[in-house]
Amino acid sequence: MRTPSRWIRAVFACAALLALNPAVPQVNAAEPLAKDLFGSKPLPAAMPAKSYGFYSKGCFAGGIAMAVDGPHWQAMRLSRNRRWGHPQLIKTLEKLSDDGASKDGWNGLMLGDISQPRGGPMLTGHASHQVGLDADIWFTPMPKRRLSGPERESFEPKSMIKDGGLTVDDRLWTSAHAAILKRAAGYPEVERIFVHPGIKKKLCDTVTGDRSWLNKVRPFWGHDYHFHVRIGCPAGSVGCKAQESTGTGDGCDKSLAWWFTEEPWRKATGPQAPRARDVMTMKALPKECRMVLEAPSPQSEASVTVGGGSNRVADVIPTASPVEPELPNAIPVPSPRPSGQ
Repeated sequence: MRTPSRWIRAVFACAALLALNPAVPQVNAAEPLAKDLFGSKPLPAAMPAKSYGFYSKGCFAGGIAMAVDGPHWQAMRLSRNRRWGHPQLIKTLEKLSDDGASKDGWNGLMLGDISQPRGGPMLTGHASHQVGLDADIWFTPMPKRRLSGPERESFEPKSMIKDGGLTVDDRLWTSAHAAILKRAAGYPEVERIFVHPGIKKKLCDTVTGDRSWLNKVRPFWGHDYHFHVRIGCPAGSVGCKAQESTGTGDGCDKSLAWWFTEEPWRKATGPQAPRARDVMTMKALPKECRMVLEAPSPQSEASVTVGGGSNRVADVIPTASPVEPELPNAIPVPSPRPSGQ
């Protein structure tokens, strides 16, 4: 009978032999990252429009795109292919661009990131923007000419915040900036608008009359050169996880005062944990996201793009795959979703 020490040595010897044998399959290969899988999809899933999961952990089907150029918008950073969203969000952006131009003196929207064609975690940047319900809009009004492709990659928007400070640069801020924010907040489908704390304070200090819309405008890190519009879960998206309510009040209270203390800006110490985006696999996402990932694409990008011609949202909503395929049983149950922006 072998002694325990001999048995242990035998186990290690077998393990070493298996590791050196090229014929033995590697069963512990790392799972592909969800950001790589979703980031490789150039077109949306040709399925009924639905959002699955939470803003920072999910995906969406039936996406449509904002055209590179619309009547009152220009899309920026085209190489990222992030002009896609749920039809309800695209409809909201289209409406905001028209209303801003005709009612608020806003020349046009410069659109930053919306979502990848099928959502999911992005290759770089945002934690959110995963379910097709988030969009970044620059505070820089659209120029009166159409920018070239290279210009859209290099054009630098202006920060609304004073260098080295936390308050708005009054040389740049105008009544039109407040008007476009109020316009967006006035849409019932819009639940949040994220801005730099200094911009929130500017609104708190200057808005008179009806201040109820300020409830939707929330301070967050960054967002000094753009505002982030987020709509609620669309009707029919039963797998979409809603965010917490903002409650009542205008938000010009102790919660805003906290942003003007040292704590929010204190540098982190010790090793930083990896971003969730950089370690997330398909197991972390709702089970429907595998179906979204594997779904067929529409015939072309043009067939699901709004603007640039006569197309409106109703013209380009995907009609392929009217019945969703049955989910395979092997798809893992998703882990709990974090809260956050």
